[in-house]
This record gives sequence, C-alpha cells and structure tokens, in this order.
Amino acid sequence: MKNIEDIIVKETTSIKEVLQIIDKSSKQLAIVVDDNKRLLGTISDGDIRRALLKNMSLSESVKDIYFKNPTVANINNSKEEIINICRVKKIHQIPLVDDNGNLIGIEILDELISKEEKTNKVILMVGGLGTRLRPLTENTPKPMLKVGNKPILQTIIEKFAEYGYTNIIMCVNYKSHMIQDYFGDGKEFGVNIEYVLENQRMGTAGALSLLKDKPNEPFFVMNGDLLTNVNFEHLHNYHIATNSMATMCVREYDFQVPYGVVNIKDSKIISIEEKPTHKFFVSAGIYMLSSEVLNYIPQNEFYDMPILFEKLINLNQNTVSFPIREYWLDIGRIEEYKKANEEYDKVF
Repeated sequence: MKNIEDIIVKETTSIKEVLQIIDKSSKQLAIVVDDNKRLLGTISDGDIRRALLKNMSLSESVKDIYFKNPTVANINNSKEEIINICRVKKIHQIPLVDDNGNLIGIEILDELISKEEKTNKVILMVGGLGTRLRPLTENTPKPMLKVGNKPILQTIIEKFAEYGYTNIIMCVNYKSHMIQDYFGDGKEFGVNIEYVLENQRMGTAGALSLLKDKPNEPFFVMNGDLLTNVNFEHLHNYHIATNSMATMCVREYDFQVPYGVVNIKDSKIISIEEKPTHKFFVSAGIYMLSSEVLNYIPQNEFYDMPILFEKLINLNQNTVSFPIREYWLDIGRIEEYKKANEEYDKVF
C-alpha cells in the first residue's frame, strides 16, 4: 500500500489540477476526500475525458464528475479478500477505509499478487510456560503445540511472511532449544530468524530491552500463542496513518451477567435489567510500536505491555487502538486448543 498524499484531492480541486495529478502518478486515479479525510469518491482519466466531451472547462471543479460510489476495502479485510474483490469487480486499485469511512490508503492488485518484502521487524514472545495447558506443555513449549498438523508458531510466521514481513526475532525461554532446533535461521520457512534468550521472566515489553540491534522503524510485537487472520500490512499502515507511538490490536469481548441486575439509588430500586450484556475491548496480544517506544522501557526489569501503554498514556503520547474482527483465538487453555484444531482447516 503506497503513499497516497500525492493523489488526494478535494471536491473544489479543478479538473486541470486533477488531470496533472493523475498524469504524474502511477496509480491512474485521484481520490476525493472531505476536510476530515473521509472518502467521498474517486476520479479517473476516463471521468475527466467524459467531462471534456460534455464541454466542461478545465477550470471547473471536479465536484460534478467524480465517481461517488467506488468499491472500497475495509482495513479489516485480508489480502485474499481484497484480491477477490478486485477480481470480481475487475478493478486494479481499491481505496482502503476504516470503519468510519476515513481514507487509510490504496491497495493495488498487482502489488498484492506480487509480495513485496518489508524491512520491519516482527518480535514474537514465545518464552511462556503455558501452565494452563498442562499436561500438554510439560514437554513442549506452548507455541510449538500442533494445530492443523503444524506448530502454532509456524502458522504465525507464515502469516507474517504472506504480507512480506520476513525479519523475525523470537524472545525465547522455556524449552527454547525445541524452538531453535525446529526453525533454525528460518530459511526453510522463507524468513530470517534471530533469537533473544530471556534468562529471567521479562514480560511482554521488558523483553524488548534485550534486543541487540534496536529497530529504527515501526515493528510488530505479538504473543506466540495466537491464531489470527489479521491483515498485518493494514495494521502497519494504520499505525503510520494515525501517527501512533504505540498501536494495540483490540478485540470486542461480550460478557452476559447471568442474573437480573438491580439498579439502586439511595436504597430505591429505579430499574431492573434482566441478564444484561456488557461489552468491553480487550487486548488481542498484537502490537505495533514506533522505535521511540524503546526509550521508555527500563533495562533488566519485568515490564508488561499494559504497564508500557499506561506509561505512554500518562506522558500524553499518542496510543491508538486497532479493532480486529478477523479470526482471532488465544490458545491459553485446553478448551481453546481443542477449538483451534477443530477450526483450523476451515479458517486457514
């Protein structure tokens, strides 16, 4: 997904200006947005030619000639879904929007099909003991448990590689030799893998202080016991588009109270709600962090990711949520492990 600032125009932009923008760009279209960067439509060379055939002047605005109902992709769509939309609609470019219709970027079919490798690092936290999955984890680290006839960790690596993220760092601890023996340097899996050994428990953020070569661009952090179809490239571009210091993937979680809830004020019952459902957003264990975040993490100290986010929030740094609706499963208990194996073939 390429930079789109050079093809963004307003309704008031003249036909001549838009024509110059399209001629200079390789994307073959311009995108019309309002003052809040909400997508209004698209305009192509063909739209302009049709306007000129109607004797419209080049000095007139594009307000009446741009296409106001373009096909769009949502930031939660996977690469496969976007490719399918493009093929069905017979289009080569598709604007990408968030849930509020705000423009995030543009996807180009040819680039989606020909994977472009990216330099951003992917840091996987794979040192957990997996105590809730015992006895399965007594002899096997949790990320190496097999789901769909392959380790959970292998599916994670393959999904990142699918989007061109091939620079992997694994923070290992419990039975680390099993992970290293299986993945080696990563070449067999089409990626480059380095290892960071936690001699003591450091927490999700604390382990980042052990990195030998600090990333100088945004990087991913992800727990090694998750299965998900999150579009990692969209997360990356969303992080940049929102000028975020730290982005946390969040998942909506519903909890139904199994009783009638009595609302009371000064001992007087004012209402009764029968088994109400409360909705929360919970951390999905997937993050994208700007390199500056590393300056806020103490050395040789247990430091979990929620602590880091609280610190950044208190310092008024820009922390952003990225809601995910794609498949996501935290394999923390036996029940979830069984569910993962039941659903794997259908999802992946």
